[in-house]
Amino acid sequence: MEKLKQRILEESSVLSNDVLRMDAIINHQVDPALTMEMGQEFANRFREQKITKVITVESSGIPAAFATAYVLSVPLVFARRKKTLIADPDAYCERVPSFTKGMVTDIMVSKQFLSKDDHVLFIDDIIANGDAARGLIKIIERSGAKLAGMGIVVEKSFQAGGRTLREQGINVESLVKIKSLENGEIHFE
Repeated sequence: MEKLKQRILEESSVLSNDVLRMDAIINHQVDPALTMEMGQEFANRFREQKITKVITVESSGIPAAFATAYVLSVPLVFARRKKTLIADPDAYCERVPSFTKGMVTDIMVSKQFLSKDDHVLFIDDIIANGDAARGLIKIIERSGAKLAGMGIVVEKSFQAGGRTLREQGINVESLVKIKSLENGEIHFE
């Protein structure tokens, strides 16, 4: 998506060789028109998969996941980040580290919203190391649902997340791949 690349160049800032701030585009402020274009693109890429639900992790993945679910006319489910260590007996729960937040959190999905009959599309804003993605994939597997694939708005391909998921046989489709943030500059694949 050339439009997304241009917006990243214009409105993002490189904080380090590993961290890109995209608050003006997807992480704090959301452009509805651009977000709907992202949803349309993901829907086009996964339309033949017979998706029954779109899933994401709160909170930055929600806008793109919502747009995708809207275009596909299916429900959106998002994994909540729990503050408590006490697991809800009616929820699937997984502990995941967050690269950006620098902490470990629990994510949970209520068992009533994910079942063995579901064919889910996982949409997320950014993939770096893939820890949150692996956690949600474990939840999907435990529910018995089928993972149709993953749509990622921005993949930092210089980190292992997307690559390791592909090596596991998961269809990962990224709208934009960033190969480097070195010297404060954004370089796309």
